[in-house]
Amino acid sequence: MARVVVTPAEVPAPRANPYLVGHEAAEGELRRLAEAGRLPHAILLCGPRGIGKATLAFRLARFLLAKGENSKSGLGIDPESGVFRRVAAGGHADLLTVERAYDPRRRRLRSEIVVDDAREIAQFFRLTAAEGGWRIVIVDGAEEMNRNAANALLKILEEPPQQALLLLVSHSPGLLLPTIRSRCRRLSLAPLAQPVVIQLAGRYRPDLAQPEAAALAALAEGSIGRLLELAECDGLVLYRSLVDLLSQTPRIDVAALHSFADQFARADAEDAYRTAAELLSQFLARTAAGAARRQLAGKETVAGECRAMQHLAARADPARWAALREEIEQRFTATDDLNLDRKQTMLGTFFAIEELAR
Repeated sequence: MARVVVTPAEVPAPRANPYLVGHEAAEGELRRLAEAGRLPHAILLCGPRGIGKATLAFRLARFLLAKGENSKSGLGIDPESGVFRRVAAGGHADLLTVERAYDPRRRRLRSEIVVDDAREIAQFFRLTAAEGGWRIVIVDGAEEMNRNAANALLKILEEPPQQALLLLVSHSPGLLLPTIRSRCRRLSLAPLAQPVVIQLAGRYRPDLAQPEAAALAALAEGSIGRLLELAECDGLVLYRSLVDLLSQTPRIDVAALHSFADQFARADAEDAYRTAAELLSQFLARTAAGAARRQLAGKETVAGECRAMQHLAARADPARWAALREEIEQRFTATDDLNLDRKQTMLGTFFAIEELAR
């Protein structure tokens, strides 16, 4: 019998994604406000990264631009409709999307949204709606605005135009100016339930075996976007390696550590490096929180996970582990921003953990 190869499904971008699960209550509330004519001029959609915030923002935008046509429940409209297709292609005249732009010099996305992007919003809102309805702006990653961009956006919020809607999508709303937050209706989206994440993994990564999908869902902590990133970078393999090394503190096998860190020195290892950094930060956060609550036993994602956490928790108090985690996150961020040696940063991180565990 021929072997059937199951390949991962292409995950559509939020503007082209007709599928949203796990946020039915938020969707229903937005539809109720729209039909009652009570939509605020600005909405802040916040929650963890990769749970569907931007997908919901585009879903609301399509619903309003289509004037609710062909929508039987929630905010979904027919994916074959003209409005859906134009939004998906980025060609609807009454919708503007603002996000970090590509920096051709560094060959990567810019680290922030700049003031020119915010000024484009003001110019867009001065125009008359091309189709006689709403004019909508979606700022995806609103916390990435620099100070000048944020101040420019604040001026728009102070004098909002009629029949205009500003949707701010943010996974770190605390980084926004308080004056921006105060002028927005906040709608917080919760992490997805683990069964929902596993269900979505089956849709987008049918090649994953059920035990692997369940383990990745546990690491993803309610984010399907995070699960897909982990799957792409062999996150489960990285996490097992991290747990094995951490369980050896304060006598980590130096050869094994160098072998682990070597993989991040390659030019094409940026994604794997960021994944490992996030997994290590996540592990230390769980260790500190679990030690503070005296709850470090439970179901393991990988073998030896609880034992490694208990081992570290016994060697320093939770506050010191939490402080080291913050310091390590700053190291990883600086390495990424300044294009420093990733291997050396990873080695230095483990040496710092080893020092605290002595």
